[in-house]
Amino acid sequence: MEMELGGLRVLVTAGAAGIGLEIARAFHEEGARVHVCDVDDAALAVLPPGITGTRTDVADRAAVAQLFAEAERALGGLDVLVNNAGIAGPTGRVEDIDPEDWERCLAVCLTSQFNCVRLAVPLLRRSANPSIVNLSSAAGRFGFPLRSPYAAAKWGVIGFTKSLSRELGADGIRVNAVLPGIVAGDRQRRVLEARAQRRGLSFTEAEAEAFAAASIKDYVTARQIADQILFLASPRGRTISGQALAVDGDLQMLA
Repeated sequence: MEMELGGLRVLVTAGAAGIGLEIARAFHEEGARVHVCDVDDAALAVLPPGITGTRTDVADRAAVAQLFAEAERALGGLDVLVNNAGIAGPTGRVEDIDPEDWERCLAVCLTSQFNCVRLAVPLLRRSANPSIVNLSSAAGRFGFPLRSPYAAAKWGVIGFTKSLSRELGADGIRVNAVLPGIVAGDRQRRVLEARAQRRGLSFTEAEAEAFAAASIKDYVTARQIADQILFLASPRGRTISGQALAVDGDLQMLA
């Protein structure tokens, strides 16, 4: 399928590794011009040829302002913002969570999206194919015991997305959220390892428990998430907005 993404100007937060890098690569392979940001200096140093980057903590508004100045210089404008940055946050009972860990989780997973969107909108208004894709999570539609900061942030992303869709629709800017489920990779492995240790399970038992509530008992890949985002950002997705689209094997709950 021809996605008609050639020449599209794309900014991906936390785009130097993991899911973000897969998103950046996928756009680049389709002929888009891509700029990423990340806090990982080592990953930024080995970006694929043709993808540019800026070191940025997206929870820091001054750093985000610098990011947008550099991205605009590198890309010559903006057509797509992918708010991918996020952290797992603390695991524990709510009464045991350090307030600073709570605040940091919300700052990176939710407030960072506001920091980026507020600077992206003036640029997107000048685009012929403008869109924003915010990364939420299956934790943005289910309760997630012992992960309340992460769940609160990811539910907030959905409310932010739907509000932006209504607010920016008159400008032709579409806004959607993508909700990954259990994604293959080091981050998910660490989450399952922590669960296994906390509950006295083996890793295999913790993994089986996580998949028990899914119709398709397999990991989501980063490329599947990237493919969904590419479609939303393409002209083929021009009337899709305000949606919270799950890529999660039909999860029914989070344990």
